[in-house]
Order: sequence, then structure tokens, then C-alpha cells
Amino acid sequence: MAPTLASLVHHSALKLTVRAGEDRLDVPVRWAHVSELADPVPYMEGGELLLITALKLDAEDPEAMRRYVRRLSKAGVVGLGFAVGVNYDEIPRALVDAAEEENLPLLEVPRRTPFLAISKAVSAAIAADQYRAVTAGFAAQRELTRQALTDGAEGLLRALAAQVDGWAALYDASGAVVAAAPDWAARRAARLTAEVERLRERPAPASAVVGSGGGPEHAASEDRHDDRVELHSLGTGRRPRAALAVGTAAAPGTAERYAVHSAIALLTLTTERSRSLYAAQQRIGAAVLRMLLAGEPDHARAVAGHLYGDLLDVPFRVIVAESVPAAAGARAHPEGHGHGPLTARPPAASDTAGDPFGGLVEALESAAARAGEAVLVVPEGERLVALVTDGGAAVSACARYATALEASRANGGGTAEADPGDELVVGLSAPAGPIAAAAAYKQSVQALSVARRRGRVFVEHERLAAGSVLPLLADDAVKAFADSLLRALHEHDATGRGDLVASLRAWLSRHGQWDAAAADLGVHRHTLRYRMRRVEEILGRSLDDPDVRMELWLALKTTSTD
Repeated sequence: MAPTLASLVHHSALKLTVRAGEDRLDVPVRWAHVSELADPVPYMEGGELLLITALKLDAEDPEAMRRYVRRLSKAGVVGLGFAVGVNYDEIPRALVDAAEEENLPLLEVPRRTPFLAISKAVSAAIAADQYRAVTAGFAAQRELTRQALTDGAEGLLRALAAQVDGWAALYDASGAVVAAAPDWAARRAARLTAEVERLRERPAPASAVVGSGGGPEHAASEDRHDDRVELHSLGTGRRPRAALAVGTAAAPGTAERYAVHSAIALLTLTTERSRSLYAAQQRIGAAVLRMLLAGEPDHARAVAGHLYGDLLDVPFRVIVAESVPAAAGARAHPEGHGHGPLTARPPAASDTAGDPFGGLVEALESAAARAGEAVLVVPEGERLVALVTDGGAAVSACARYATALEASRANGGGTAEADPGDELVVGLSAPAGPIAAAAAYKQSVQALSVARRRGRVFVEHERLAAGSVLPLLADDAVKAFADSLLRALHEHDATGRGDLVASLRAWLSRHGQWDAAAADLGVHRHTLRYRMRRVEEILGRSLDDPDVRMELWLALKTTSTD
């Protein structure tokens, strides 16, 4: 422990005597400093034991001593050592009274004890304390390493919490609590999600302090809010992959600081090692996906093993996401991109900077990890393919992410769920099994195409049948066909020789019922019959043909939406 006034008083070689401030001897001493200045305060930093002989002080003047001691106390001086037998045979009563009034410890230094001996004692004690702290830090590092190797992150957090006499928690890339020690700390850590999210927006490595500590009496409280919490980002990429929270009653000492930094290094090392494992896992996932789409579910199951085996034992859904140019989310794209589901590229690091899929991947994998679900994610150029458990947390996370992304685009800013820089469209298949994986992939691509045409971020294939076919006609080619088909009728009506387009629409909407359609138009049914003959003559097509009626009706609906 650091030297205190009490430890100096009990030092047998110094022979110090306490003359005032007996109840404040447990204060740590940062240094011992000799100064005969009448006002040494400008040269004090706080925490010093000031040693004097009163060479330039009127130590017998009560008012002067009150001012002198008061300045020292306000400057943070923890004690005053007065050498007797030099300028004064004993400590003047005025100085003793002033020290007692300010409750500033006053130590009498005998003539045979040089100030240098006191300085050496303080220096040696500080060095010994630092050595103990370093030794304890190395011991903590060994223990944290052992726990990390045997019990993973959970064991490391337990050891860290014991070392700092507090609690520790680990967050994933989304800001969710992954593990905490002791168990009650998970509730406390969950309240800091907003602070962790703000930390993630800063370039790594980053740290922040929340709270100021409530003192040792609060250390055993399981639900305290007045603890001091340090937040540290983990990872070496541009964006943190995780975060560590350490809660203590007060600022950590040297040994505790060693333990915290060791935990950061070990967790960062684990995180970076996980990136290599993650890349290898994605390569296996790409092989599993390739076999599923090739109609080889048994081979896919054999390759999946424990990584993805559980995913193939339950109904799953296929998610296909595609990156699109900025501000072009509503623009139609060609159906193909010159690559298929079997041309998966090697996965990049999951650092989301510059990666349009990074936020979505984080949302899917974080939700799946918290729910204990398997998720297969395969980047393939401008697309991302994912297999997720039907009805699971990853499906919900995908929908939430897409909703937040649409909201951020509409508001012109970002949200906690999605990055406004992301430009994605996402399609989700209906539930399927390993045998129907190819069909599910096709469904998700169809939903993706609809999402592009509608200018939406997310479309679910199952919802297509429940909707209308008309939004699917919002295509330039379809509109061009409709304009071409009806152009002659519009040109006829423009001359003022009739209202063939409105008459055709009324007749088709009434399923060819002459009286009802004529009533809607306010004309005689013979007039309507004449107009329909004119339509046939101008178009050169018979309205008795159901295909012609269907094409004309769709053309009318398409042009009416312009």
C-alpha cells in the first residue's frame, strides 16, 4: 500500500511525534518536500508532506500561522513536518494551534532525523508499493490468461471482477450484453447500452467513464447506480467489434489498472483470432449453401457438422440482400448480375466501415447469438445470402433493421438500428427445408426484385400473394406497352369525336354488361355498343377475346396510376 503519515510515524528510525491532526494520519503521502518559502503553495501539487524549519516564518505569530496553515490545507498538503532544534527548540504554540484548527497533521521532527531520511523513507515506500502493484498486476495477468484459456470470456470476466473488487461485462458489436460477472451485473450492464452505442461511434481504441464511484460502502450493492464504470472498445478495426465495462466503487489503483489492461488485451486478441475463425466458418458456410442449392442436402448436412447442423434440422428461410448505388434504391435493376449463388467470394473482415452489408450482418448474427440460434451468412459480391431459422430472432432482427433503414432514409438521418449510408434491398423467402433450398433462394430473389421495383428496402415473399399485382406493373417496359396499346384511342378522343377510353374502362369494369356500363357513363346502351365497335376497328382486335380484354384492362390500370 502507499505510504501514509501513520506509516512514517511508526517508522522506528524516524522518531516522529504527532503534535496535531491525530485522526488524519491514514492519508496517503505522494511525496515529501522541503521548502522554507513563506508561501510554497504555487509549487505544491497536493498530497505532499511539507518539511520546514521555519527559517523565514514568524512561527510565533498566531495570525500569520493561521494564514499559512490555511493555505497549505487548501492546496492539498497532507501534513507538516517541523524540525526542532534548528531555528526553534520546540514547535511554537501558534503553529500547533493553527494546525489543530485546520485539523492538519503536524509532525515533530527531532534534530537527529534529517529531512533526507524522511524523503528516502517516503520514496522507498512508494517504490515498494509500485513494485507490489506491478507484481500483483502480473499475477492478475497470469490468472486472467488462465481463465480465458480454460473458461473463455466468462471465466476472464469472473477473474477480472474479483481483481478489481467490482463487476465486469462484455458487449457484442450491437451493444448487447454477452456475459457479465457476477451474474447480477448483467442488469447493471444492460442500462449502459446507450453509452456503449455512443462509444462504438468513436474511432477505436476508445474509452469512457460513466459515474464517479460511491465509496467502499456501496461495493456490495447489487443494483447500485453510483458506481464508477469504465467502458473500453475492443478490436483493432476502424469500428469496435465489442466493448468491455468495468464497474468499481472508486477509480482503480495501479494493480487493478494492470488487470483491466490485461483483460482488454486478452479480449482484443480473442476478437482478432475470432476474425480468422469467422472467415473460415464463412467458407464452410459457402460450401454448405452451394450443396443445398445443388440439391445435395445430405452432403450439405455432413459438411455443416456442428456449425450449421441445427439450422438444417428445422424450417429455415433464405435472405438475399443486395447493395445498390446511393439514392438508387427505387430504381429497377437487371435481374442478373453476372454471378450466381455459387460464386461466393472470400469474406472480408466484419469491420462494417465501407461494407454495405456490415450493419445487417451484425444485426443478424448478434440476434442469433443471443437467442442461441445458428445463422449462415455468405457474402457474394453485390449480394449477401443468409439462412436463418424460421420464426427465430434473426428473422425479426432483419425486419427491424430494414424498418429502421427505411425510416432513416425517410428522415434523412441515421438511427440506432441502421446506418443511413447503407443502400440495401432485401428479399425473404417462405419457410423451407434442405430439400427445397433452391426454391427458397429463388423466392428470396423474386422478393428482392419486387423490393427494387417498389423502392422498398424489405419484401417478404409470402406477402406477395396477399397483395395486389398492380404494383408489379410499375415498370417502364410495361408502361411503354400500355401507352402503345392505347395511343390510338387517346388520339381519337383528342379530336373530340368521342370518349372511347372512358367508355372502354366502364365497359370492362362492368364485365361487358351493356346496361350497367351505359348507366355509369350516362349514355344509351346503343351509343356504348357503337363506341365499342369503334374501339375494335381502331385497335384491330376483337373484344370477344378474353386475352385482349385482359391486356386492355391492365393497360388502363397501368396508365391510370401515372
